[in-house]
Amino acid sequence: MVSAEFQAAADKVNNLTSKPTDEQLLKLYGLFKQANVGDVNTSRPGMMDFKGKAKWDAWKSEEGKSQEAAEAEYIAYAEEVVASVA
Repeated sequence: MVSAEFQAAADKVNNLTSKPTDEQLLKLYGLFKQANVGDVNTSRPGMMDFKGKAKWDAWKSEEGKSQEAAEAEYIAYAEEVVASVA
């Protein structure tokens, strides 16, 4: 179960008027998935699914973090991203 603070940070990211970098988006995605699901529970997408592989790799890079730690890191990083693109 995610906190209200986490949901608020996710909403801020989803409502940005300018787009963060791909690197920022992938880090946010990985932390978001780790906070919501935990460690990767799917197989890596196929060779031609470049976007899917990048997202899976971002999530895999957060493996081993507790969901609580990933949530706290997501909140902090989301604030940083929002400030950098605003």
